[in-house]
Amino acid sequence: QVQLVESGGGLVQAGGSLRLSCVASGSIFSINAMGWYRRAPGKQRELVATITYGGGNTNYADSVKGRFTISRDNAKNTVYLQMNSLKPEDTAVYYCNAVVKGSPLAAMSYSYWGQGTQVTVSS
Repeated sequence: QVQLVESGGGLVQAGGSLRLSCVASGSIFSINAMGWYRRAPGKQRELVATITYGGGNTNYADSVKGRFTISRDNAKNTVYLQMNSLKPEDTAVYYCNAVVKGSPLAAMSYSYWGQGTQVTVSS
């Protein structure tokens, strides 16, 4: 089993910054992609940003491009989301996701989710 634990959420004024962290632990042989998603009140969960194992490929939602930066530390099984120039519409629960291969002989990788961390941006 794999556990993902997010931290770094909170309340911030518009224009401010927050840095989210997510640490993966448990039965991990390798982690392929990691990413951040969010769910705002009354809306469906949406992709915020993803990053591949080597960090060479990143993908961002149009709404956060130029403001958010995703990065990862493979040695620590950790992914980060630096959020700058925050807007009230960024208010949501942010979820970490990791696609994990549990062992060298595993045929498949599986997707795991964290419990979420609340980000609230006041105007």
